Amino acid sequence: MRLEYFQMIDKVLNLDLEARTLKTANIVPDESPIFEGHFPGHPLLPGVLLFEIMAQSCGMLLLRLHNYDRMAFLASVDKGKLRTFVTPGQVIEVDARMEHDGSGFARLKAEGRVEGKLVCNADITLKTMPFPAPELRGYLLTTAERIGMPMEPPAAAGAAAACSGTLSHV
Repeated sequence: MRLEYFQMIDKVLNLDLEARTLKTANIVPDESPIFEGHFPGHPLLPGVLLFEIMAQSCGMLLLRLHNYDRMAFLASVDKGKLRTFVTPGQVIEVDARMEHDGSGFARLKAEGRVEGKLVCNADITLKTMPFPAPELRGYLLTTAERIGMPMEPPAAAGAAAACSGTLSHV
């Protein structure tokens, strides 16, 4: 996770195109300038960044489901809950699930867990539209490769394209 660059996702752990789900792993860095002010002597990942991690996981799922033909932009976070603190060094696993996709908007649900304990959850709405710049699509394809997003078409993997992974090679 590179907080200062808003690169929140470290690894895709599981993608199931048929079920329209994605699981990501996101390692909170041990050190970051963010922790100097949030909070001195008691560093905590800001809650807004927990929402960003969930939104990015949902966005990567949506991008993959659309085969990177459309961009996803955060439109709203509803029913968001922050249940406990997240500290440097912890791994947040986010489960994202598509609920509805149509009319230029997608509705997804996301949950973040640390060591199996629910730390945050929200309903995420994303707006989809053509990429405003070709560089953005290229950047997101490079990001998908970096985090281990399976890119084969669903037909190549049967009805569902799934992968499993660990953080051992991040």
